[in-house]
Amino acid sequence: MQRFTISLDEDLAARFDALIATRGYDNRSEAVRDLIRTRIDEAHLQASSAHWCVASINYVYDHEDKTVAERVLSLQHEHHDLVITSLHTHLDHQDCLETVVLKGPIKAVHLFSQTLIALRGVRHGNIHVVPLSEGRHTHAHHGGQHARHTHLKPIS
Repeated sequence: MQRFTISLDEDLAARFDALIATRGYDNRSEAVRDLIRTRIDEAHLQASSAHWCVASINYVYDHEDKTVAERVLSLQHEHHDLVITSLHTHLDHQDCLETVVLKGPIKAVHLFSQTLIALRGVRHGNIHVVPLSEGRHTHAHHGGQHARHTHLKPIS
């Protein structure tokens, strides 16, 4: 393991320590490693030549506004080729959190997520994207038959 030292002014250090406490990190090193991994993943995704990805979109909306749910469901049905599954969670009597899992071409997934998050009535939307690499593999499945097909694996 390599070590390095960084200098922070008092205010930034105090704010960082508050973040560490809020997020439950054991120490500054773990928090810094997470921040570095996040930035590397973001840079890799932007520079990636990957065509495919998996993604999760999380968003909150007002359950009482029935038109929001209709718009969300309609958009998901229009893009059934991307949507793998969705999870609906009741936060309280009014607000719902939904998570939608997608798999498909990166450009289509990003367009879908931007459209969904921009829908009137959708709040607190964000997306997490994992780029996938394509690889052809031959191996046995159930019944011992060998099949050659494409696996999409996370790029690490």
